[in-house]
Amino acid sequence: MLQDETLTHNHHCGECPIRHKAVCARCDTDELVQLEEIKYYRTFEAGQTVIWSGDKMDFVGSVVSGIATLTQTMEDGRTQMVGLLLPSDFVGRPGREGSAYDVVATTDLVMCCFRKKPFEQMMEGTPHVAQRLLEMTLDELDAAREWMLVLGRKTAREKIASLLSIIARRDASLNLRPANGELVFDLPLTREAMADYLGLTLETVSRQISALKRDGVIHLEGKRHVTVPDYNRLMEEAGDDADGGIFA
Repeated sequence: MLQDETLTHNHHCGECPIRHKAVCARCDTDELVQLEEIKYYRTFEAGQTVIWSGDKMDFVGSVVSGIATLTQTMEDGRTQMVGLLLPSDFVGRPGREGSAYDVVATTDLVMCCFRKKPFEQMMEGTPHVAQRLLEMTLDELDAAREWMLVLGRKTAREKIASLLSIIARRDASLNLRPANGELVFDLPLTREAMADYLGLTLETVSRQISALKRDGVIHLEGKRHVTVPDYNRLMEEAGDDADGGIFA
């Protein structure tokens, strides 16, 4: 069930740090007023479950800060991380009763939530919201296809480089910086979580990160603060060119 962790934040949509990337990105002033009337904030601690698979969802919303994972559990109890939710990503599906996945906060998480029924009604009369949600859904589909390639065809080194490039690109986009040249960001995942997500052992993840650091592809301060001196080189290490295409 959704944890009862309502925040006292008094954020306004026009001042939101994810405003330009979220489902409300195209909304005009009147539409933002409507969203203000049906929204509320929730916070979750690292490790806390936001929603269990199969549970009825009475909300939809966007990640404002932090990161969460989408996890699917098989009948025999085995689990597989099938997706990451980064700031501006949308949680929930209008028109569907429940969640297909467990959503778990990997770090401390802040979500901007909308009451589901009023949000569905607003979608019917507000093309800006419906159009933006369609765009985000298509982006999510592209990301899922990209991840199928990462998991199915890439080497361990390419997998690590791919994950770092995805996080670097998203961080740059969220902060309105170009995804080229030197990029600096904080890695939101532990190495254990990276291993789980990539289908690698912890030892392999640590070894490959050390190799990328030794070769000058990345610089590390501690375990989380990452500097990418040359984003194009990181993309090459991931098996991609600067436009995201795959090298033959």
